[in-house]
Amino acid sequence: MNAATNTAQADAKAPVVNKREIVVTQAAADEIKRQRDKRGTPNARIRVGVRGGGCTGFTYVFEWADETRPTDKQFDGPDGSGVGIVVDPKSLVYLGGMTLDFVRGMMGHGFKFNNPNAKGACGCGESVQF
Repeated sequence: MNAATNTAQADAKAPVVNKREIVVTQAAADEIKRQRDKRGTPNARIRVGVRGGGCTGFTYVFEWADETRPTDKQFDGPDGSGVGIVVDPKSLVYLGGMTLDFVRGMMGHGFKFNNPNAKGACGCGESVQF
């Protein structure tokens, strides 16, 4: 097998995310559940969004939402996870098609926004460009 074949197989396995959807991976769902249980708010969801600011124009918003707004779009985690996120309509324009993951590595751990709409990011890790 050559590199082109490996790449084609990897691409075939990559999930295709609708531009109006956000996918929450099992790893992200597990961490959200762990943090929610620690916090003691069983019905809370994570609010994900974008705000103007930062080095490259926007920063991601990642905070607890104890209550949802009527205009929020809700996305559930994998089946049976019992967790989910909410996104406001304006942020969904920038976040649609994204996958929210949780990664662990030698340099630490944290949530990762795999966002195909992002055109660039700042070295600080807190800012994103669309």
